[in-house]
Amino acid sequence: MPRPLTLFTGQWADLPLVELAPKVKAMGYDGVELACWGDHFEVDKALAEPDYLKKKWALLSKHGLACHAISNHLVGQAVCDLIDERHKAILPADVWGDGKPEGVRQRAAEKMKATARAARKFFNVRPKSSGDFPAVVNGFTGSSIWHAVYSFPPTSQDYLNKGFADFAKRWLPILDVFEKEKVNFALEVHPTEIAFDIASAKRALEAVKYHKRFGFNYDPSHLGYQGVDYVKFIREFGDRIYHAHMKDVWWGHGDGTVGVFGGHTDFADARRFWDFRSLGRGDIQFEEIIVALNDIGYRGPLSVEWEDGRMDRVHGATESCAFLRKLDFPTNTSAFDAAFARRK
Repeated sequence: MPRPLTLFTGQWADLPLVELAPKVKAMGYDGVELACWGDHFEVDKALAEPDYLKKKWALLSKHGLACHAISNHLVGQAVCDLIDERHKAILPADVWGDGKPEGVRQRAAEKMKATARAARKFFNVRPKSSGDFPAVVNGFTGSSIWHAVYSFPPTSQDYLNKGFADFAKRWLPILDVFEKEKVNFALEVHPTEIAFDIASAKRALEAVKYHKRFGFNYDPSHLGYQGVDYVKFIREFGDRIYHAHMKDVWWGHGDGTVGVFGGHTDFADARRFWDFRSLGRGDIQFEEIIVALNDIGYRGPLSVEWEDGRMDRVHGATESCAFLRKLDFPTNTSAFDAAFARRK
């Protein structure tokens, strides 16, 4: 069977889930990837309130929706980041606290451990009709060395090694909780994270000693505009792709005044070299992605992370679902030319 199509709710957190769920079904999706902000999936309530998770599943089931992953990108970002005032806007108040950087990082790490525990409880009570895809938490890691992405002042490998060591020190205890709870953590490889291309993703895996619970939430959009081979990424990390985002982007546009680093402009600024687009309207070759995902045996959801600053989001998410539904196809179970060898 083709993979389930889900909608990542992170860009819809202004809507209560009770309002969003029927819209998701009407747009054509099979399920949701629940963000841990807004009221879509509240980690503390999941752990503290006995009937919270059953009510969550009841709401989804009422609208014929499944869920195969939850996502806590915002808190994960603060685990390794150099904390500044921007983080206050995205973090829960109990994680931000007094805003002192090391305290924020430590509280974020504890919240990510709690997210693993909440995910385990959530998927333990899922209806059988929702399938048995392994429990996944998608997210970010942050990075203490992202500011050194361009090597001036001159950046030594020793300096960068310290950044990967900091990542390992902070994330290995978190990953051990994920292991205890039998939940996978899937890093969305992305600029500003410890891994943002193929080379840095390999280095991140090495840093955590290939911990079995550390893998990737594949998203081609963050690779394409950088010039990274987003299909090669699938083949390089076939056994570590724990989830897949479908998001489009175009590049090579603009008026030549803004480059790949964005020029401190906002999304949808006509001068930009690249921008996110609704699925099928950018430069990502999704059929090549589907073929590669089939080749590595990925059977999990294709989760639309819809972003396009020039388009109404309901229109865009609806057309994206239809685009992906038409494009996805199950893998063959036998060689196409096997019949030629059959005797009459």
